[in-house]
Amino acid sequence: MNASGCSRILKNSAKLSLGDGVETEVTWEDQQNINLFGHLNNKFHELEDEIKATKDMAENLEDASNELILADEEEMRYQVGEVFRHMPKEEVEERLETLKEENTQELEKLCKEKDSVLGKMADLKKILYGKFNDSINLEEA
Repeated sequence: MNASGCSRILKNSAKLSLGDGVETEVTWEDQQNINLFGHLNNKFHELEDEIKATKDMAENLEDASNELILADEEEMRYQVGEVFRHMPKEEVEERLETLKEENTQELEKLCKEKDSVLGKMADLKKILYGKFNDSINLEEA
C-alpha cells in the first residue's frame, strides 16, 4: 500500500492496527503528515520528469552546437517558434550558448528542489515509521 492509499484508509478509521494486534491512534497531525508525504511524493515524480526533459534538452542543444561547428555556411536557418529564419552563424552560436547556460541553471534549480523534497520525505518517513512501524508503507511499489 502506498502513501496515497494510506490516506484513503486512514480517513475512514481513527485507529490503525499494528501487526502485533495493537491499535495505534491516528491523530489529525498524523493524517496531515501522511497527506504531506503523498504530496511530496507526487512532487518528486514531477521533478524527476522535468529533470529528464531538461537533460534531453541539454543533449539536443549540444548536438545543435556540434552540427553548427561542422557547418560551412555563414548564414544558418534558426527555428523561432514554428518558423525558420535565416541568421548569421555567429548569432546562432550566441543564442545556442545562451540557451545552454539557461538550461544548465534550470537543471541545477530542479536538482536542488528534488534534494529538498527528498529530505522532507525522509524526515516524514522517520516520524511515520516511528509511530506506525510496518503498518504503513511509504516505499515505492
